[in-house]
Amino acid sequence: MTDNVVGLIVLTGVGATALTDFWCLVRQRVFAVPFPNYGFVGRWIAHMARGRFVHVSIAAAVPVSGERAIGWASHYLIGIAFAFVLSAAASPEWFHHPTLAPALLAGIGTVVAPFFLMQPAMGAGIAASRTPHPSAARFQSLVMHTILGIGLYVTARLVCSIAAGG
Repeated sequence: MTDNVVGLIVLTGVGATALTDFWCLVRQRVFAVPFPNYGFVGRWIAHMARGRFVHVSIAAAVPVSGERAIGWASHYLIGIAFAFVLSAAASPEWFHHPTLAPALLAGIGTVVAPFFLMQPAMGAGIAASRTPHPSAARFQSLVMHTILGIGLYVTARLVCSIAAGG
């Protein structure tokens, strides 16, 4: 994989993640859905460094200095990692000629991570089954990851166009 392709993948992951954040702002203002608390993600990750991987409730876990910054940085690093997953699934060449279907499938496919890893480990249960409104939480996760897929496509097109000089 060339440095050029790695750069395209990284920029695509950052752009797609930024689009999900924009969506979260829109949904917060229009639908009154709270913005995700990435501080809890940071708390979860920081506790991993101390050997604790699973919590009954991440909100009740001991707060960690810098958890918000850790959470936001992790949020973007995870978005970049998902762009690398797309590269592995579709091929690095996809980033030179992006198409919607692989990006959308990759974005929707990444919903597996919160459903079966993050939510259970943070105390929300498999696919948010221990939350007050599991169906709503699942729907929000699916929408967010669909937006990520659209963001992968749109950002890859934009980055590819800029890299090509037009």
